[in-house]
Amino acid sequence: EVQLQASGGGLVQHGGSLRLSCAVSGLTFATYDMSWARQALGKDPEWVSSIDSGGKNVHYADSVKGRFTVSRDNAKNTLYLQMNSLKPEDTAVYYCANAGYYYCKDDGCMDYWGRGTQVTVSS
Repeated sequence: EVQLQASGGGLVQHGGSLRLSCAVSGLTFATYDMSWARQALGKDPEWVSSIDSGGKNVHYADSVKGRFTVSRDNAKNTLYLQMNSLKPEDTAVYYCANAGYYYCKDDGCMDYWGRGTQVTVSS
């Protein structure tokens, strides 16, 4: 069974930082492109970032470019999202997905989500 468990969310002030992690099991992590997506209350899912299996090619949504950094540790089966300069509009539940950029960029690839983590940014 594939399990994707995001963690590291919380309440942070405008301009603050958080680092999300996603622990992955049930698949050969090092062979999968991975993505982060988010969904704010009452809004459609939004793709955030993707990284290829080797960690060399990354993509970001325009809304987070320059503030967020995606990375991965294939030895630890873990995906990361470093979020800096957080804004209230970043408030959402964040999910990791075992799918890459071309699957996720248009609709956030909800079918591939695991359990999310809540990020709340206060103004």
